[in-house]
Formats: sequence, structure tokens, C-alpha cells
Amino acid sequence: MAERSAIFPAGEYRRRVSALQGAMAAEGMEALLLTTPPDVFYVTGFLTRFWESPTRPWFVIVPSSGPPVAVIPAIGAELMGRTWIEDIRTWDAPDPQDDGVSLLIDALTGIVPERGRVGLPMGPETHLRMPLADHALVEARLAPRTFTDATAVVRRVREVKSETEIDRIRAACGVADRAFARVPEFAGEGRTMAEVFRAFQVALLEEGADWVSYVAGGAGRDGYGDVISPAGDRALQQGDVLMLDTGAVRDGHYCDFDRNFAVGRASDAARRTHAALHAATDAALRELRPGLRACDVHRLLANELRARGATPGAGRLGHGLGLSLTEWPSFTPLDDTVLREGMVLTLEPGAEVAPGRLLVHEENLVLRVDGPELLSTRAPAELPVVGA
Repeated sequence: MAERSAIFPAGEYRRRVSALQGAMAAEGMEALLLTTPPDVFYVTGFLTRFWESPTRPWFVIVPSSGPPVAVIPAIGAELMGRTWIEDIRTWDAPDPQDDGVSLLIDALTGIVPERGRVGLPMGPETHLRMPLADHALVEARLAPRTFTDATAVVRRVREVKSETEIDRIRAACGVADRAFARVPEFAGEGRTMAEVFRAFQVALLEEGADWVSYVAGGAGRDGYGDVISPAGDRALQQGDVLMLDTGAVRDGHYCDFDRNFAVGRASDAARRTHAALHAATDAALRELRPGLRACDVHRLLANELRARGATPGAGRLGHGLGLSLTEWPSFTPLDDTVLREGMVLTLEPGAEVAPGRLLVHEENLVLRVDGPELLSTRAPAELPVVGA
């Protein structure tokens, strides 16, 4: 009989836990406490939209050896019971007097020796998903046990994806590819951004997304002012450039890439900027290899844009991707993360078209030993036109 497990076979989760435990041992940690949706899902396969409710905390403990322990609200016991996790401890939540605190302390004291260390992600791109007052109480009652930063432990393991993970991200990218191909059906002169956003989300769901966690975009004459705005009631006009960006989810894994479309016609400035972005991305796809640093990729993209007469946009020019819409590393001048085989990354150069106007261009890839493998279908070299 096959072993009980959710999303992936239990062996996949054992591999992940073993990798975490090896990193924990190197840092002298007797346990790792996880509280956020991606981290909990990573080691258990516990996938739910119920995380949208901030009422209840959820805890998973990875001991120095053996399988994880789930300390969760009773409402999640049935779903957690479908995963490979056997040790599931629950309380009736929410409990304003003791919302899992005593149960968590009991679990940790049974795992961690008196002067042991409990790892907890504390650095950039992490957060603690429990009340700070409750964490302070746990910390006080666990003493002389101490909490220590486990950001590097979690990050270094999660950064490199298995083929199983890559397949899921590839499937999410396929969903978005198919939805982007349908944009000419619902985007054109006179359609409002709100209408386009809604139609795009419908297309993503129809093409196989489990849910659409993120949709953003912009539109304006020759370009747009930002890339994170919600939709408004402004109607698309001739000469606009429309950008749509999505983080569609498949089996808990994200895609994250955008596409640009000229409305009716494309100006020379928009075409030149799009061509520069496309060429810079091509150059990065040729040069990207394990061993480069994130800052090296930023410099490569920025230099390629300048060589083509384009002014690079501010901010990062790509990032990691996986169980979150954005993961480590960031392609900035300050990030010296060394890229490794198996990382899933985005290339996301941006460039100014005119003061206050920009275009961005994004692709998703997995880094192989001999270079990148695209997971998104490559955008066309020429800026496509809709509604002509």
C-alpha cells in the first residue's frame, strides 16, 4: 500500500527534511520552528487557502532527527492527517488565553535539550506568524533554551528545487502562457483596465490555475508609471502599452512573469525599449551559469540595456521563485548570493521609455549546470499589438 502523502510522495518531504536537518546540525540547532505557509507546506504538503485568515497560528517543528511534529488548530487536523505527518497535536483555536502556546512549549521541551537551540527564520523575506507576545512567552518558558536565526538554513535548502518542484512551477508557467495567448480576445481600445484584469483572471482559472494569487499591471501612452497598481476604470487608448503580470498558482507553486501589448499601434519609443529589454534578456540567457552572483546578473542586464541606449529601471531586475511569488535571491547590486544549479529564477529587466514611463519584461527559468532552461514561453521579440 502506498504511503499516505499530499501533493508529492512522502519521499520528497523526507529528502527536504533531511536536507534541513543537515543544515541545522552544521549550525548547532536541535529543532527548527516553522510558522509561515510556504515553510509549513514545504516540509508537510499541507496546502490550504485557510492561511488567508490571520486568526490562528500554526506550528511545525523539525527536530534534529526524525519526522516533523505539527502543532496546529483542531480545524486543520483532518487536512494535516492526509499528509505524511504522523505526530499531529491540536488545540481548540482560537483561544485568547492560550492559543497553542502551552502545546508548543510542551512539544519543544520534549525535543530540545535544556541548553539547546531552536532555529527560527528571522532575516530578510521572513516573518513570524504568531503573536509577538505569545512568542515572548514561549521564549521565556523555554529558557535556558534559546532561539537562533535559521534564515540561512531554510533559505539554502529551499533555494534549490527538485525536479518534482520544477515540474509544478513549469505547469504554473504553462497556465499563464495559455492565458497570455488569449489577451487579444479581451484587451483593446475602449476596454477598461478593470475589465481586462477580470477577464485575465478568468482566463488563468480556465487554463488550469488553482487560484490566482497575484495580478498586477499598467497601461499608458508608450508605457506605464508603475508595475504594482490595481486595476482602475481608465479605458485603453490607441498608443497605450498594456502590461499584465501574474502569479498564478498550481499545486502550491507559483509562476511570475509579465507580457506587454501595444494597443492599436506601437510607437517607435515603445518598440525600441521593448527590443532593448528582449535583447538584454537574451544576453542574460546566454551568459547565466551556476557560480555567478546575483549582483553579476544585475550588472549584466543593466550594461546590456545601456549598450542599447536604454536607461535601466530602478530596483531589482529579477528574483527567485517557487512556493512564494518572490523568493531569494534578488538581482540587485547589493546581493552577492551565488547562483546554484536547480534554482528557479526570474529575469525581470525594466527600462525607461520616457520620464515617468517604463516597460518591464520578465521570464521564468531553472538554472541548469550548462545554463538556463526557460519555464515560460519566450516573449516575442517584437512588441505585439492588440485591437489593431
